[in-house]
Amino acid sequence: MKRSPALTKLAALTLLAALPLAATAAEGVSYNYVEGGYAGTETDGGDADGWAVNGSGAIAPNFHLFGGYSNQEIDDTNIDFDQWRVGVGYNHEVSPRADLVTRVAYEKFDAGRDILGNDLDADGWSVEAGVRGSLTPALEGYAMAGFEDGDAIGGGDRDGEFYGRLGAQVKFNPMWGINGDVKFIDGDTQFFVGPRITF
Repeated sequence: MKRSPALTKLAALTLLAALPLAATAAEGVSYNYVEGGYAGTETDGGDADGWAVNGSGAIAPNFHLFGGYSNQEIDDTNIDFDQWRVGVGYNHEVSPRADLVTRVAYEKFDAGRDILGNDLDADGWSVEAGVRGSLTPALEGYAMAGFEDGDAIGGGDRDGEFYGRLGAQVKFNPMWGINGDVKFIDGDTQFFVGPRITF
């Protein structure tokens, strides 16, 4: 993927200038958290499961950085793969208990090498937008629509695809909760469930 050096420098300077600022968000919604737990993938060609860790940190009143990493093994094989993503998000309060959220991310898939020594990896990007809000003091939810594109595994281009993402967090107290996330894309469902620490 080609990047403009001027655009990259502008983005970096904007993020550095925003670091001292605190975040503002809808009541009961925080963009400062770390979570870890079970990750799974169901596809037309087979299933996989493993673990994942995700996090987010507010860097300005309406901006946050986020990232995630997962390692999964394909069922009935000894083949595993890594996936990770890192990006920046914008959150805008649309009501006292709900934010409009847009996010852009760089994404990476890596399954090592095949028996011929060819790399089985791919780089890509995604953009998504939706609503995140506090449904009750103990329940938060979100719904996102997105688009992803990038390289095909092993090289070449692949067709971009639209996807949907739904999630919810049950809060035990302001710091601890359980989060679940499901991503639906053609022929592929990815999900996560695990504890979240909000700070």
